[in-house]
Amino acid sequence: MSDVVLRAMTGDDLPAVHRLERLLFPEDAWSEEMLREELADQPRTRHYVVAEAPPGEIVGYAGLAAAGDQADVQTIGVRADMRGAGIGTALLTELMDEAARRGSEAVFLEVRADNDPARRLYERFGFGRVGVRKRYYQPSNVDAVVMRRVLRRRPVGFSREEP
Repeated sequence: MSDVVLRAMTGDDLPAVHRLERLLFPEDAWSEEMLREELADQPRTRHYVVAEAPPGEIVGYAGLAAAGDQADVQTIGVRADMRGAGIGTALLTELMDEAARRGSEAVFLEVRADNDPARRLYERFGFGRVGVRKRYYQPSNVDAVVMRRVLRRRPVGFSREEP
C-alpha cells in the first residue's frame, strides 16, 4: 500500500473503473452508466474514491451513499493481484471516515454470502450480520448478507442537564 494513494474518483476514471468492475464482478457488474449516475451525485449524497498505483493505474475503488443519519457502502473492489496489500482496508477506512464526517449513525452494506474474504474484512471493522437477501445476486442466485455497523448512538430516555 506504500505507493498506492487514495483520491476522489472523477468522470475521467470511469472507463478504467468499469474495466476493473467487469473483471471483479463478471456476473453482476455495474454498467459504466450506473457508475456515472452514482458519481453525478457526488458530493451531495455520494463519496467515491479510487486507489491509484504508480504510474496512475487504478487498482481499487469504493463508494458510499449517505443521506440523513444512515450510510451505505455501495461498492468496494480491489484488483486480484493487489489483494492482501491493505488497499481494501484503506478504502473501507476512507468510507467509514466519510460516513462519520457526514454525521451517519450507522453504515450498512450487502456482501455476497460466498465472499468470505470480504465478510472477514467487514467483521474486522465491527460490522455485524443483520439479515439476508435471498438470491440477491443474479444470475447466480447467491444470497446477500446484510451487515451493519453503528457509529454512534443517541442517548435513550431522559437526561438531566447540568447547571
